[in-house]
Amino acid sequence: MCQHLTVRVRRNIAFLDLSGFTALTETEGDERAVHVLTVFRAQVRATCSRRGVRIAKWLGDGAMLVGVEPSPLLGAVLEIQHATAGPGSPVSVRIAAAAGEVILLEGDDYIGRPVNLAARLCDMAPADAVLVTPGLVGALPRWGAELAREAMTVRGLERVQEVVHVGLRPLAHGVADPVCGIPLSPEVAEELARDPVGSQVWFCSDSCRDTWERRPRPTAEGQGSLRTPLIGT
Repeated sequence: MCQHLTVRVRRNIAFLDLSGFTALTETEGDERAVHVLTVFRAQVRATCSRRGVRIAKWLGDGAMLVGVEPSPLLGAVLEIQHATAGPGSPVSVRIAAAAGEVILLEGDDYIGRPVNLAARLCDMAPADAVLVTPGLVGALPRWGAELAREAMTVRGLERVQEVVHVGLRPLAHGVADPVCGIPLSPEVAEELARDPVGSQVWFCSDSCRDTWERRPRPTAEGQGSLRTPLIGT
C-alpha cells in the first residue's frame, strides 16, 4: 500500500492570474498570446528567484507562489503587479495572498484553507489589484501600503472575509530602484548604496541591492571612456 507523506507547515500563499488573456488570444492570435505569456513568466521567475519565493506551480496564464516568510512574498507580488501595470501592457494581473497552516503533501504540493482562500480571492480580484488577508498587512515592505478594506463573501466559505487592497505607497517624488523599478524615496527605501561617483542609490530590498552590487562592471581601462560610459546605476 502506498503511504503519502504529509507535513503541516505555516506558509504564505499567493495566486496570480492574467486578466484579459483569453480576449487577447481571440483578438490577436495564439502566437501573440504565447509571447505575452512567455514575457510574464520570465518576469515572475526573475522576481521570485531574486526575492527567495518559490513558484509552486504554473496554472496556464497564472501561477501559485509560496513563501516561508511573508515579506518576500508580498514584495514579489507587488513588484509583479507594478511590472505588468500601465497603459502599454496588453494584459493586467490580479493577485491574492493568504497565510496560515497548510499540509505539505508529498513534498511539493500544498493543501489547506489559506490555499483555497487565496485562490478564490484571486478569482474575485479586479484587474491590477492585489488582495491580501488582514494578517499579512503588518509584513508589507516600507514602500507598500494598505489602500482600502472591504468585506467579501467568498464562495465555499461560511464567514464573510475581511480583505485588504494593497499597493505601492504613493510618493510625490520617487526614484526607481535600478533593479526592479519600484519607485522609492529615502523614507521608504529598505537599502542604500553609493554609485561610483558617490551618489546615493536606493533599493526596495537587500536582494535588489545584492543584485545591483553583483552587476557586470567595465574594466578600469574602459571606465569613463567614450566607448564605455561611467556606470552609476
